[in-house]
Amino acid sequence: MSQSLIAALQNPALYPHPVDGFKVIETHISWVLLTGPYAYKVKKPVNFGFLDFTTLDAREHFCGEELRLNQRLTDDLYLEVLPVTGSVEAPQLGGDGPAIEYVLKMRQFPQGGLLSTLQANGELTPAHIDAMAAQIARFHLNAPKVPAEHEAGTPDSVMAPVRQNFDQIRPFLSDKADLLQLDALQAWAESSFDRLKPVLSQRKADGFIRECHGDIHLGNATIIDDNVVIFDCIEFNEPFRFTDVYADAGFLAMDLEDRGLKCLARRFISQYLELTGDYQGLELLNFYKAYRALVRAKVSLFSMPADATPVQRSTTLRQYRTYANLAESYSTIPSRFMAITHGVSAVGKSHVAMRLVEALGAIRLRSDVERKRLFGEQTAANDVQSGIYSADASTATYNRLHEIAAVILHAGFPVVIDATYLKHDQRISAAKIAEATGTPFLILDCEAPQAVIESWLAQRQADKIDPSDATLEVIQAQQANREALTPAEILYSKHVKTNESGTLDTVVAQIRQRLPGL
Repeated sequence: MSQSLIAALQNPALYPHPVDGFKVIETHISWVLLTGPYAYKVKKPVNFGFLDFTTLDAREHFCGEELRLNQRLTDDLYLEVLPVTGSVEAPQLGGDGPAIEYVLKMRQFPQGGLLSTLQANGELTPAHIDAMAAQIARFHLNAPKVPAEHEAGTPDSVMAPVRQNFDQIRPFLSDKADLLQLDALQAWAESSFDRLKPVLSQRKADGFIRECHGDIHLGNATIIDDNVVIFDCIEFNEPFRFTDVYADAGFLAMDLEDRGLKCLARRFISQYLELTGDYQGLELLNFYKAYRALVRAKVSLFSMPADATPVQRSTTLRQYRTYANLAESYSTIPSRFMAITHGVSAVGKSHVAMRLVEALGAIRLRSDVERKRLFGEQTAANDVQSGIYSADASTATYNRLHEIAAVILHAGFPVVIDATYLKHDQRISAAKIAEATGTPFLILDCEAPQAVIESWLAQRQADKIDPSDATLEVIQAQQANREALTPAEILYSKHVKTNESGTLDTVVAQIRQRLPGL
C-alpha cells in the first residue's frame, strides 16, 4: 500500500501550493516527499523493536510527537500533521472521510545547508559550533525534567544499553584483535560504571535527566535564514531521549571527533559548559561518548548483508574498527594540567584560553561568566570597586573558579581559567588547587601594546556580546594596581604576546612536549 500511496501523492493537483517537482528521500523508517516549498514525511509501517509504526494510530501518534518535540528547537519548520483521505489510488490531503494515512508537513530547506554538507565541503566554521552550543545549552536548560519516579536515568537503566552493545557486537566478530579490544572496552565500561554509579544517581536526583533530543549530530542541523537549526529529534522511543543532558551533548562531541574535528568538539563542550554551568556531570562525558561511538560501531555491523561478499565484509569491518578505536580513545588515562591567565582586561586572555581548549582539550572557565552566574548583572555604577566587582564579590568569584577547576581536574580534564589574576593571593589560591590535585600548573602571562588593548576593547564594546563590563578606566586602574609576578611565579609562567600568534604556538607546543598524552 505505502509504495503505491507515495507514487499517488506525486500529483501537483493535491497540494494547495505551487509544486516545483517531486523528489522522494527514503530511509529505513520513512519516506520524505520534497515538493519545493514544503516537505511531507510519511512513516513506514515497520517494527524494529525500538520503534513500532505498524498501526495507523501509532503513525498518527508519532507524527504528532515529532511535530511537538521538534517545535521545541525549531521555528516554523515543523508545521502540521495532515490526514490523507480518499483511497490509495486517489488520495487527498486533509480531505473529508476516514484517514488512510498521516503525513507531517514541514518547511523544505536546501540540502546543501546541512552542517554535514558544509563540513564535507570544508565550510563548517567555529561560529556554527558556537551557535549549536548556544542552542543546545538553552534547550537543555529549559527541557522538561523526567519525573523522579521514572526509571530513565537510574544507573541500571543507563548501563543496560551499554551492556547490550557488547552482547550484540560480539557475534559479528571473529578476528582475535577485534575481540580482545571489545573485551578491554567492556572491562573499562564496567569499571567506569562502578566508579560513576554515585554520579549517575546524583544526576538523577538533581533533575538532569530531561526530555532531550536524542540524536544531535551534524546531519541533523542546517542553516535556515542564516541561523543554525537543529531538527529531527527522536520521537519514536522515550528512553532514547529521556536521558542525561551529557548523553545528548556527548553525541555531538563524538560525531565531531569521528569527522576528525577534535578541535571543534573541544570548543563545543567548553562553550556548552560555559553557558550551562553544568560542570558536575563532566565526569560522565567520556563514558557517554564511548557508548555513542559503540552504537555507531554496532549499526555499521548491522548494516552488513547476510550474504556479504569479502569486499563488503572488509569495508564494514573497517568502518566498525573506526568507531571501536574512537570508543577506545575515550578510555585512555588523561593528561591534565591547570593554567591561569594573567593580564588586564581586553589583553586577549580569552583568545589564549580558547586556543588551549581547541589544541589541548582544556575546559575554559571565565571569571566574567562565573561572576555573573553568582551575582547577576552589574546594577551599580560601572566601577571597579562596586557591586559585583567589589573586593568581597571578587574573592567569592575566584573561590568559585577554583572550586569548579577542582571538579574539572577530578573529572580528568585539563582546565584553563580566563581571569585577570592581578593579585598575588589569587594566583597562590589557584596554585594550591593544582598542588592538591597533583596537576602541573602554569601561568600564562599575557601582554599586548596599549594601542592593541584599546582597539580590542573598542571592538568588544561595539559587538556587545562579551560578558566583560570592563572600560578603559577599569583597565587603567588594573594597570596601576596590579601585583607583578614574583620571581618564584615566573619560574612556572609563560610570557604570551597576544598580538603575535607565534608565541602562543610555542606555548602550546611546549605543553604538548611535556604532556604528550594531550
